[in-house]
Amino acid sequence: MSSQHRILSGRAQLAADVAGSGDPVVFLHAVVGDRRMWHAQLDAVAGTHKAIAYDRRGFGETRAEKEDFSAVADLMAVIDALAGDTPAILVGCSQGGRIALDAALQHPSRIRALVLIAPSISGAPDVVQPPEIQALLDQQTAAQDSGDVDRLNAIRARLWLDGPLAPEGRVSGARRQLFLDMNATALRSPPVGANIDSVPAYQRLGEIRVPTLMMWGNLDFPHIQERSRHVAGMMQNATAREVPGAAHLPSLELPKDVADLVADFAQRGPNQSA
Repeated sequence: MSSQHRILSGRAQLAADVAGSGDPVVFLHAVVGDRRMWHAQLDAVAGTHKAIAYDRRGFGETRAEKEDFSAVADLMAVIDALAGDTPAILVGCSQGGRIALDAALQHPSRIRALVLIAPSISGAPDVVQPPEIQALLDQQTAAQDSGDVDRLNAIRARLWLDGPLAPEGRVSGARRQLFLDMNATALRSPPVGANIDSVPAYQRLGEIRVPTLMMWGNLDFPHIQERSRHVAGMMQNATAREVPGAAHLPSLELPKDVADLVADFAQRGPNQSA
């Protein structure tokens, strides 16, 4: 059973769930999700660790006044409040992975290991998309510019849940509804201000020495798959793993498979690789 917490960081109250006890494992959600995308993994890890998942500013149940902020500082506030001085394993998907990488560079003594799922990364080169994907991205931009939240939500599900080159509606039922609920909450959230973090992580990947498990779905954007392989190759202690049959959110599509991988790494991987 998990407990709910509110963590103060600046003018934000960050909503967090905690389950289990022991060394901390902190989950950082994607920009199209919130802490609910980690339910299966939170439960799996809680058997051996203190599992922590929180909503960033503008997502889920977190409440924040508009101000410039540091996403890494928010993460460290969560760790300070719920994990104390014990180094944490960070599990980050997409934008959550970017924050995890930034934190590993800014606070190396506080991070024990990383699990990165299709991470975005500060300082990465610009990407030229193939025409069929660019057409969908243009539709996404048009829906956003017109303020059509329902249309934008549907396009994001097409891109990030189904995968940009996979059939629309490939992922259905409760998993799709959860995606739509999480993303709709984020899309309708009032502005929270700008993230001021500016760590050029792409140029500093070789500095990250902690054991790292890198994952990506084979139905994700091609450039994200390639970037994930590159990031794993540039880090000093990383293992790369492709997840078949998943796009950008393997934890939502294949919850048990990803839960088993994360729980196994949390329990054995950091010790074996150190």
